[in-house]
Amino acid sequence: MAIVKLDSMKKSVVLSIGATSLMALGLISLPSSAAQNGNVEKGKEVFEQCSVCHTPDSEEKKMGPGLKGLFKRAKMQNGKEPSEANVRALINNGGNGMPAYEELLSKEERDDLIAYLKTL
Repeated sequence: MAIVKLDSMKKSVVLSIGATSLMALGLISLPSSAAQNGNVEKGKEVFEQCSVCHTPDSEEKKMGPGLKGLFKRAKMQNGKEPSEANVRALINNGGNGMPAYEELLSKEERDDLIAYLKTL
């Protein structure tokens, strides 16, 4: 077996081709946040459950905060950045009076909900 030294550019090309081949074969996958898209229309339907406490078209508080422009804000009410990971964690775990939805909504429904929230 021969050992071949590659410069950094060639290494990145070889690694990219290798990773792409492994993904195509289903042997590796992208991290879940990179692979998630969600369906906005289905997310809007899921949001109907959330609309008891949250408004989609205002920042004003209902029982929970209004969610208009959620992903454009500097911070959420809990002080965290409104990144997909932080919003997902809040949906999954609840907090400050909000129930946890990890067991109440399927992963697909949560992906759809986040896709919808990004449109507000």
